[in-house]
Amino acid sequence: MGDYALLYILFAPFFGAFALIFISNRQALLVRGIAAGSAFISLIASLYLFYAYDPVRGGFQFIQRFDWSHQLGISLYLGVDGIGTPLVLASSILLFAGIFVSWHIKDRAKEFYIWILILAAATIGVFMSLDLFFLFFFYEMSVIPMYLLLGMWGSHTKKYLEMTDPEGVKQRDSVGFIFNFGSNSKEYAAMKLVLFLSAFAVAALMGILLIYKYSGLNTFDILVLREHANLMNIPVLGTTLDKIIWVLIFFGFASIAPLWPLHSWSPVGHAAAPAATSMLHAGVLMKLGHFSIIRVAFEILPETTRELMPMAAVLCMFSIVYGGFVAYYAKDTKYVIGYSSSSHMGYVFLGMAALDYISLSGAVIYMFAHAMATGMLFSMAGWVYDQTHTRDIPSLGGLSNKMPFISACFVVGCMASIGMPGTINFIAEVMIIVGSWNKYPLQVIVAVLGIVLTMAYLFKMMRSLFYGPMDQKYSHSHDAVAFVDRLPLLIMISVSVGFGLFPMHLYNVVRSGVDPLIARITHVVPVAELQAPETSATSLPEQLAARGAQLPDSRVAQ
Repeated sequence: MGDYALLYILFAPFFGAFALIFISNRQALLVRGIAAGSAFISLIASLYLFYAYDPVRGGFQFIQRFDWSHQLGISLYLGVDGIGTPLVLASSILLFAGIFVSWHIKDRAKEFYIWILILAAATIGVFMSLDLFFLFFFYEMSVIPMYLLLGMWGSHTKKYLEMTDPEGVKQRDSVGFIFNFGSNSKEYAAMKLVLFLSAFAVAALMGILLIYKYSGLNTFDILVLREHANLMNIPVLGTTLDKIIWVLIFFGFASIAPLWPLHSWSPVGHAAAPAATSMLHAGVLMKLGHFSIIRVAFEILPETTRELMPMAAVLCMFSIVYGGFVAYYAKDTKYVIGYSSSSHMGYVFLGMAALDYISLSGAVIYMFAHAMATGMLFSMAGWVYDQTHTRDIPSLGGLSNKMPFISACFVVGCMASIGMPGTINFIAEVMIIVGSWNKYPLQVIVAVLGIVLTMAYLFKMMRSLFYGPMDQKYSHSHDAVAFVDRLPLLIMISVSVGFGLFPMHLYNVVRSGVDPLIARITHVVPVAELQAPETSATSLPEQLAARGAQLPDSRVAQ
């Protein structure tokens, strides 16, 4: 596998999706086998990548580069550092688990698996891209599968199903329905997701194009651009261009994170999406925002990041508190987990805002940990819905008698989301809290209270679903007994607990990516050292071009 591990991971799902085009839906077992096989190849290659990555050497490893347009400075430039490596692994794990969570889908299963594979491959592409053009390309590619997966295989909410006129005719096609934001259909959820992400993606694209234009380097190469990050202090509208670019990049990508107040599309999307889509949505799609901010804003604009990142420390408090309280009062299982995910993403922003080695390492580890914990919860919420055909929490109860395995796994998922010792979430939360305390004590206090709130609404949901009296109309429901039904949960539990008990390799990998990044932000090398003496005949653009040409294009690029 060696140097080509990234290509295996990225293109195995794409080739699987392409192969499925030629398979009939009547060959259900073959369709599932191709989807599972391509996801398995990606998973094995991701495991190899994770354990073959050398944290002592650090930097970007497993480099692959293919020129796409020499004139425009665009290339398919792939590589992973200590930040991207665990997120690539998380994407592959959730893709493989999601294939089995969706094993019993009968409605156009081939098309469903095609879009799931493309969605996962797009997220993996973002985590690998060292070229701004392709980073944005893969970022936008992830929106298309989400729209189709929600609109075609999603489900309506309880309030939507209750919307009737006096004659009992659904009002889904009326103008009143379109503007009734409290009662959401799957079509509404899909469209809201696309509109939110596309609109803010335009802002991020503007920031990327401004970097490309005003860097003067005619390249989208992140490794070249980060060497000349301070060349954008150009006065514009009473401020400087680097600050305008940073704001565009930050809020353009923060919408998918989702950071309050740009979050409202996400819980609606969670509620409407099928289980596997919710797993990938919460597990990795939401992390595209944090990762892209780190890769673009932190790497290319370190000084501006140091100046403006405190605004994230303010907004993250609203994310934690607002998401937590809405989750507590929500009556829909997926709304509870969806708003919980929005709340927990505030912890990642807190770790990023502190700009500390420990806090940022904790934020990256938390992204990985949250992917496993939320993947468990959404997969089990999907199982309960498949058995009971409802997500209305007050109408459920006593399901532990019928679903002992699912209820036991649900307890583990809740413990992981809360951050109990023995899970990787605990280590990540402690690192974020300890690393952020000196700079943001108020935010840390809010974050700790948020953990208590998380315990309250998850325990409340667990009690309402699995304990107490059971309505006899759910007596037909049954547990996950088959191997294909238990496998995804066992994988995610093993990863969460395994890294919780043996976290050192994950920690070392993450620190190898975080340490040089924090060093750049807190001790930025002045651009003056790049400038020629007054007596030199070499111009600054010529020096920059020469410096860019000297950047290594080998397996490891520092």
